[in-house]
Amino acid sequence: MNVDTVGFVGLGNMGSVLTGNLVEAGHDVMSHDVSGPGRSPQGAEFVSDVAQLARDADVVVLSLPDGGASEQVVRVIAETPQRRVTHVVDTSTVGVAAAQAIDGLLAGTGITYVDAPVSGGIAGARARTLSVMYAGTDAACRAVEPVLAGLSDRRRRVGDRPGMAQALKLANNFLSATALAATSEAIAFGLSVGLDMGTMVEVIDASSGQSAATRDKFPNHVLTGRYAAGFANSLMSKDLKLYLGAVEAQGAPSLLGRVTESVWEQFAAAEPGADFTRIYRFLAGR
Repeated sequence: MNVDTVGFVGLGNMGSVLTGNLVEAGHDVMSHDVSGPGRSPQGAEFVSDVAQLARDADVVVLSLPDGGASEQVVRVIAETPQRRVTHVVDTSTVGVAAAQAIDGLLAGTGITYVDAPVSGGIAGARARTLSVMYAGTDAACRAVEPVLAGLSDRRRRVGDRPGMAQALKLANNFLSATALAATSEAIAFGLSVGLDMGTMVEVIDASSGQSAATRDKFPNHVLTGRYAAGFANSLMSKDLKLYLGAVEAQGAPSLLGRVTESVWEQFAAAEPGADFTRIYRFLAGR
C-alpha cells in the first residue's frame, strides 16, 4: 500500500512530536486536536474535525490519553460517510481490553486496527529512538509500515492481533514504574547515611541495580532538578491500573503489581499532573 495522506489525532506532548516526525519523513500529514491548532507542527495541515480526516486520509494515527478517547474517535471515523481511511494506528496506551473492543468496533467496516503503543518519552520521539511495539494482521502491518517507519527508527511487531502490543506496553510500564519508585527509595536511604546522590547513581548504574531510572531519569531529571520528562504521574497511575486489571483478568501473579500501583496512585492523588520523575521527592518526603 502506498500511503498518500496520514491523519493524526492528538497533539499532546508525544503526539505533536510524532506528527512532526511524519512530516519530516515526507508524508502528507493532516492533524487534529480538540484544543485547536496551537501544537500542530509546521508542514501539517490542521483540520477542525475527525470526520474530515476520515474522508481525506488513508491512515489515521491516534495519540490519545486513554481508551475512552480512542474509542470515541474511532466511532466517528467508522460512522463517517464516504470515508477514505482504511487503517487506524493507535499509539496510545489504552489497555488490552480497550484495544480488543476498538478492533471489534471496526469489524465489518473495511477499516483495520493496528495496536502500536510507544515507549521512550518525548526525548526518544525527537531522537527517533522511540520504541514502537505493534500488533495486527499480516496485511494490516504491511500496509502501515511506511507510517510506522515515519514515527520512529525503532519498531518491532510483537503479535498478530490488537491487544498484544498493549500487553507488552503495560508490562514495560509496570517495570519502569517499579524501578523508578524503588530507585527513589534506595537513593533516599543512601542520602540518609551521608552518601552523595551523584555518586550513588553513577555506581548503581554500573552495577546490578541499573535501570532506566539510573541511566536517564535520575541523571537528567532528579539530579538536575528539572523534573521534566514530559509524562504525568496521573498517566503512569492510569497505565498501572490497566496493567493490574489485565494481569488479574489473566489470573497471572500480581503481588508486586498491587504494591506499585498503590504507590503511584498515592503520588498522583497528592500531586495531580506532576511529572512522573517527581516521585523521588514524593517518596523521599522532600
